Amino acid sequence: MRRHFTATGFVVQGERTLLHWHKRLQQWMPPGGHIEPDEDPVQAVLREIQEETGATAEVIPSVPALPFPYPGQVQPPYTILLEDSAEAGAPHQHIDLIYFCRLADGAAPDPSLGDFHWVDEDTLRSDQPLDLAACPDAVAVPIAEDVRLLAIKAIQTARQVLSSKF
Repeated sequence: MRRHFTATGFVVQGERTLLHWHKRLQQWMPPGGHIEPDEDPVQAVLREIQEETGATAEVIPSVPALPFPYPGQVQPPYTILLEDSAEAGAPHQHIDLIYFCRLADGAAPDPSLGDFHWVDEDTLRSDQPLDLAACPDAVAVPIAEDVRLLAIKAIQTARQVLSSKF
């Protein structure tokens, strides 16, 4: 089976994470997509967040950088998922590098780019469909378990890491 490398970013602001309605897949997802040639995974996840939300973001470090200036270091993902996909009728697998991110100072998603929903930890734990009043194209479906659990972990990690200032 063919495999493609992808990068996904759970964007956290305060005590919430941002999900968008993926029209083709009919589910709530964080921003993400394929890693382009000559891109490292962090560049890819930040580009995907910018393209899909219109907002600039930064990766929340999952581990501190090692204390040497060379060679350069790329922040590792929180986890890596293997996801089956059948895009364009060709079955393949995504090797998805999952990052936790936060919005850059003053950044905000552009609502003209899609249906977005800021989701808090209590809502994620309830496993109920989201309130769709602000998202006219979305359907009332529960958030997928992997998205729900990673979104909760992103909020918890952001709370811990950003309070300790790595």
